[in-house]
Amino acid sequence: MSVNESAPHGPLCGYRVLEMGSTVAGPFCGRLLADFGAEVIKVEPFEGDAVRTMGKRFHGKSLYAASIFRNKSLISVDLRKREGQDIIRRIVTKCDLVVENFRPGGLEKWDLGYADLSHLNPGLIMVRISGFGQTGPYSQRAGYGVIGEAVSGLRHITGDPDRPPSRVAVSITDYITGLYAAFGAVMALLSRTKTGRGQYIDSALYECAFSFMEPHIPAYDKLGHVAMRAGSRLPDSTPNNLYATRDRQFIHVTAMGDAVFRRLTECMGRPELFDDPRFRDPVERSRYDADIDDIIARWTKSHDLANLEQMLHAAGVPATRIFTIADIFRDPHYQAREMLVNASDDDLGAVAMAAPVPRMSETPGRIRHAGKRVGQDTRRVLSEIAGLPAEELDRFEAAGVIYSGRGLPQKTAASVGAQAGAA
Repeated sequence: MSVNESAPHGPLCGYRVLEMGSTVAGPFCGRLLADFGAEVIKVEPFEGDAVRTMGKRFHGKSLYAASIFRNKSLISVDLRKREGQDIIRRIVTKCDLVVENFRPGGLEKWDLGYADLSHLNPGLIMVRISGFGQTGPYSQRAGYGVIGEAVSGLRHITGDPDRPPSRVAVSITDYITGLYAAFGAVMALLSRTKTGRGQYIDSALYECAFSFMEPHIPAYDKLGHVAMRAGSRLPDSTPNNLYATRDRQFIHVTAMGDAVFRRLTECMGRPELFDDPRFRDPVERSRYDADIDDIIARWTKSHDLANLEQMLHAAGVPATRIFTIADIFRDPHYQAREMLVNASDDDLGAVAMAAPVPRMSETPGRIRHAGKRVGQDTRRVLSEIAGLPAEELDRFEAAGVIYSGRGLPQKTAASVGAQAGAA
């Protein structure tokens, strides 16, 4: 699927967002809002957001930034300069939302905190993303996503039980937090329609990751059970595991419900297993998870992966091979659902990225363009929204207050204090 730049539309069309978040969590929150129609203005230091140094590059351009900065207007302002702070104040008076992930207190040092900005714009909503929240004894700690993941307990249960804790090969806690932050932003917008008042959202990396520990919290409270890494198996959900095949591939089978388990046993040619006392209901199956896993594993090892998938799909048993990104690019279902979008890009021509989700029947998300260059929209945005005349923009650029892509960017310390968005 290809897209071309067009006017914003969607359920958030008409709302303006100033994104001062860096790396992953803040920019992902902004990207979600932009995908569904919000006008998102992203502020970067002159050298660019740190996410531009992450992931792979093509012809010198960050492919990660092309996706996570999509649909946004990109401006570059030195926030450590008084004139730069004044520019932010002028923009904020025309905004509905601010997304930021500086270390707590960082914006307050520049008189750009929630109390300062809401005084200028009482309806302003500020999304504050940080490692450990705006309060508490850990609030001043550097808080990257993987650190929050470790503190949340989520890292402890990830991986194989006989090995150190592992991790997903993306900044998963940043994405979880960015998703909660966007959800909070939309709820605050709904609240504002009733009260007329803005508010701030305190979205902490460790808390958002901790919320995914849901089944293990009451289990420790009532039973003292400390959840442990379980490899490819999902504890207390049996069978739900990865099994080797005859051709040295792997297939994941999930059949914990009674009806599905019965279909699995029939597909295996072992219908008597459904009446085995060890496997008579989901709770008993989880008590004897090693036994049933061993039986299923012996069966899968007698078949090739493609044959197993065909048999299990025909039987109505949830099962799949483990897709690589190459598998995804050639998969007919991804193609039919148009989940891979070729977004227009000034430097690359077009670049593939994931389509906006969730799908909405009346007001779907849309990708209008890929992420732009550092400062590409600085002069346009500051002229149209901040009301700055061309001669003042020239003066600010000459003084190193703003950068618009002319010449080589200067190194600035504008991003010092942003601690909540990385791997």
